[in-house]
Amino acid sequence: MKGSVHVVCVGIIVNMTKDIKLEITSKIINWLEQRNCEVLLTEIVSQQLNKPDSGYAPLDIYKKADFVIVLGGDGTLLGAARQCLWLETPILGVNMGNLGFITEAEVKDVYTCLDNILRGDYSIESRMMLEASVIKDDKQIETFYCLNDIGLTKGTLSRIINLKTYIDDNYFDRYFADGLLISTPTGSTAYSLSAGGPIVSPNVNVILITPICPHSLNSRTLIVSESDVITVEVDDGYQEVYLTVDGQQGFKLMSGDKVVIKKLHSVPN
Repeated sequence: MKGSVHVVCVGIIVNMTKDIKLEITSKIINWLEQRNCEVLLTEIVSQQLNKPDSGYAPLDIYKKADFVIVLGGDGTLLGAARQCLWLETPILGVNMGNLGFITEAEVKDVYTCLDNILRGDYSIESRMMLEASVIKDDKQIETFYCLNDIGLTKGTLSRIINLKTYIDDNYFDRYFADGLLISTPTGSTAYSLSAGGPIVSPNVNVILITPICPHSLNSRTLIVSESDVITVEVDDGYQEVYLTVDGQQGFKLMSGDKVVIKKLHSVPN
């Protein structure tokens, strides 16, 4: 579907470790302002660039902007995707890292991309996300959202961990491994790929279950339907197990804890 909304308000989220002197950010701001766009910046960036009137809290940027430019790598974009999840603000990812699987544009192409957007010559691609609920003593205590993957991995000891896995409440397998990854198609090019999983097109809505270094000859990635609900129970009383979200958020699990993972069907309130 071609975009038809006239863009007048553009947010910019920048990883300041990638654009240390904000030189690229400044050039993009000038380019946008020359085309009568209102630019919204995070407060720290607005202070660095002496643009106090353009400084906003990240949530306010996502609320007000017609779309947001994310300058950084895949990690920066993953964080932005979770922050603006419930607002569904369109994101243009600009790669400033070493390797960008999900950032759409390179720095050298950013002005061509922006020119196309301002002319209405663009399309918006929806990406599947996952919701993971932590269950302790039959009570839901935490909920996380991810664009790439949910990981259950071992702690500091070198022992493998024991993870009982269910699909739609039906027992599927007991994994003895370094961990287990539950991934979206977007996440198929991330940790899951390194663990031996396949690359899946982002327009195919499925869920990947990939063991990490399994102590088995026949454990391979399983691809299940987007409607399936995956439950992983920690069945290990001697080992620390950690839940990780897109490799950026962490939560310590105990023996008996369960993680229920499913496709995010509606944005949270």
